[in-house]
Amino acid sequence: MCPGSNHALAASAIAFTYHNQATPSFRDVTLKVCAGERLLITGSSGCGKSTLARCFVGLIPHLYNGELDGEVWLGDSRTDQTPLWQLAERAGMVLQNTQAQMLASTVEDEIAFGLENLGLPRAEIEERIEAMLERFDLCKHRTHDPRRLSGGEGQRVMLAAMLARRPPLLVLDEPLSMLDTTAAHDLVVHLSELARQGNAIVVCEHRSHYFHDAGTFREYPLPSPINISAQDDASPAPIYSAPHFDLGIENLSVNFGQRRILDNISLDLNSGQIVALVGVNGSGKTTLLRCLIGLQRCAGKIQVTDGAMPDLGLVYQNPDLQLFNPTVREEILFRVKEPDEQLYRWLLLRLGLARYEIHSPLLLSEGEKKRLCLAMVLMHQPRHGVLLDEPTLGQDHHHRILLGHTARELAAAGRLVIVATHDLAWAAHYATQMLVLHAGRIIANDKPSVLLHDSDLWRRVNLRVPDWIWEPIA
Repeated sequence: MCPGSNHALAASAIAFTYHNQATPSFRDVTLKVCAGERLLITGSSGCGKSTLARCFVGLIPHLYNGELDGEVWLGDSRTDQTPLWQLAERAGMVLQNTQAQMLASTVEDEIAFGLENLGLPRAEIEERIEAMLERFDLCKHRTHDPRRLSGGEGQRVMLAAMLARRPPLLVLDEPLSMLDTTAAHDLVVHLSELARQGNAIVVCEHRSHYFHDAGTFREYPLPSPINISAQDDASPAPIYSAPHFDLGIENLSVNFGQRRILDNISLDLNSGQIVALVGVNGSGKTTLLRCLIGLQRCAGKIQVTDGAMPDLGLVYQNPDLQLFNPTVREEILFRVKEPDEQLYRWLLLRLGLARYEIHSPLLLSEGEKKRLCLAMVLMHQPRHGVLLDEPTLGQDHHHRILLGHTARELAAAGRLVIVATHDLAWAAHYATQMLVLHAGRIIANDKPSVLLHDSDLWRRVNLRVPDWIWEPIA
């Protein structure tokens, strides 16, 4: 433990192996975090960052079956010997999949829930709620169901709910993954402020550039469980070529009650393009993708050259909504009448899933689940293309590159690839066209190399364009 502090985290030679897994998710982790310190846990997708975070706050071993070796202490409390409700007074965690953490039917009640459990006076509860609503730009969503908000807005809700509790130790698992660039920058600044006030901060994150800019986070890299450079990522994609087509969108509008989400959008897209759809959290990106695949009721017209609805595959922002088969193999081959074995094997290798073929999809990391959902969609070879909602969520540098190569191969085969993303660096390097969505409208449509240098545009939509997006990605 840290001398003189009962707000510390200390881990001694810890390892954890889930039930039914042959090898530990990580092993031999020893570290300390004192009050006021900031620790950044990095590492490749699937290296055990989320599992380690669960160990830090006591979710492991209390809620997850498996074998925990070593000791974890929160202050003077050893986590495996202390009830979880007591540990919750010392540490708070925001999960990578924030929807799994939501309990209330309104944003205000979600923030209030933890405060009421602490037994705080009503006046203080209301004061903290107002402060967090203001801090995370959630005032307009006060009475909205957090599960109906965008992924990034939902992430801000859970950050607000946890920070309102003011836990001595704050553990965040991929907190920037669904935030736009401005919100991500602001959160890192806020975390630094909390540390200066005495909080201990632990962050597991792939988007480490934001923390390097802050300059105050000590980094702890976890080793990769496999040699990812040895994956067979150079073989050509066995994807059949499709004939040229145009996708037309005419007067597309969507309302959620009194809220206008999309406002009279008209747009023409062509096969062979990689289109990056960008905008602040809640600008309507996911709703637009849902309209294109027919999952969202809308006004207007969507059709391809022959007048039919397009045949597109969608990879959801939340991969858990697409996974329900007992093994990775069965998930990829679900309802594929005549599986192309060459394509199947290529997808396993390209997307780093070969070692999980007979494993349950629920045992994968969030980034691996995203890649599994992409494999499922590509196995069906949709005729017109794919829609990817935040595909770089949970992906390390290597797999972001593989995703870019895969998008290029799909485009070269005549498919249309539309990517809703906050990852401006990925869009700058791989997209051939960029659409900027703001207040329900497409306000800019051009090449990324043109739009990303338009400072007036980004001020208008309140998005930061960090200088490091132009650094070589491959």
